[in-house]
Amino acid sequence: MALSISAVVLLAIVVFLLIRKSGLKGGHAVVCMLLGFYLASSSIGPTISEVTSNVAGMIGGIKF
Repeated sequence: MALSISAVVLLAIVVFLLIRKSGLKGGHAVVCMLLGFYLASSSIGPTISEVTSNVAGMIGGIKF
């Protein structure tokens, strides 16, 4: 659950910066958010979640 909250916060910061610095329109951000909700409720949602968890696990496993 902590990973999900962290990913949401990170993506929110990225969207905020894109709106402020790169000229991303607020309407575009809303469309992207709605796409995320629709993808999450579709049959591909669990696959996306699993891939995200696996990538986070691989990143977390990197030893410096």
